[in-house]
Amino acid sequence: MKNYKLYKNVSLGKNVVIEDFTIIGIPPKGFEDGELETIIGDNACIRSHTVIYAGNKIGKNFQTGNKANIRELNEIGDNVSIGTLSVIEHHIKIEDGVRIHSQVFVPEFSILKKNCWLGPNVVITNAKYPQSPNVKNELFGATIDESAKIGANSTLLPGVNIGKNALVGAGSVVTRSVAENIVVAGNPAKQINKMSNLPYKE
Repeated sequence: MKNYKLYKNVSLGKNVVIEDFTIIGIPPKGFEDGELETIIGDNACIRSHTVIYAGNKIGKNFQTGNKANIRELNEIGDNVSIGTLSVIEHHIKIEDGVRIHSQVFVPEFSILKKNCWLGPNVVITNAKYPQSPNVKNELFGATIDESAKIGANSTLLPGVNIGKNALVGAGSVVTRSVAENIVVAGNPAKQINKMSNLPYKE
């Protein structure tokens, strides 16, 4: 007996595992059941209590932790992992190989490029002036470039760009964009090193 809910117009690839109490294809406000197509590619593993709204286009080898929440109309590439209790809002682009750990918040209009990495409890924000009269028309998510890494418990302010292969130290508050191959840390985050100087090997 299947103990999960699939709404209309959900397309699943081959070898997809869906654990108990998962909901896939739920229509967002203003849409009817089945009005938006939801696609999940081959070899996905959707863990228990995950909720995936309608209109998502998700590639192969996708996996979630328990209780992940993924809103509508996102583009998600191949080999993406979204951890337990993470929240992915709507209209987000997540490219191939992105790793999102547990309890991460990614707001609408964010862009996560290939192979970037978000540690546990990372929070991205997109409203410079919350609850201001025109706030819905002035939302700017962060852009995290290819292979950039965001340490645990960091916060990114609206519209910042984290450059290719940059590293944000754990617990940082990033108020300005970060250049590629740079290490930043602190509140507010400041440059403390270059990636080429770090004592680890590829």
